[in-house]
Amino acid sequence: MILRAAAAGLALCLAAGTPARADGCDALTARLIRGTGASFAGRTGPLVVFRATDAERMSLDCGTPHRMIFRSREREPNRFYFVLIGLAATTLAGADAERVEVLALNLHQQTLLTGEPQQGRLGGVVLRCEPTDRLDGFSDGALCRLAADRRPRRRGGLSARS
Repeated sequence: MILRAAAAGLALCLAAGTPARADGCDALTARLIRGTGASFAGRTGPLVVFRATDAERMSLDCGTPHRMIFRSREREPNRFYFVLIGLAATTLAGADAERVEVLALNLHQQTLLTGEPQQGRLGGVVLRCEPTDRLDGFSDGALCRLAADRRPRRRGGLSARS
């Protein structure tokens, strides 16, 4: 009887993904909550959604590499949107929060000027900001994607924009 229960528990864990992966995602989620001040809104598999005052949407994909999305309804969000991205980068990859905040702000401003996506790398993260104008013309905002950089780090700081 005990053996059957253990086998059923193991099968359930394997069906849901490995326990280490689930525990890793849970641990990262907890660190992001502590590091950013966001609150947990829900989880479906490897996708975790947060509530954050300074972002309409903040989500984490626990896949490899870890990725996050930050969305604001404002075309020009207040500086705390960019602070939030910096804090998440520190938690996600140990990147310097202030430097990533500045990178996010600069990429977002370049996106506004060019209307094209902009990307940069810094301290173990890749950041991509994109224009979010909707085709219906009724809504726009800010959208930035953050990911742990899988490439080897270069010495000397900020690498060239890709």
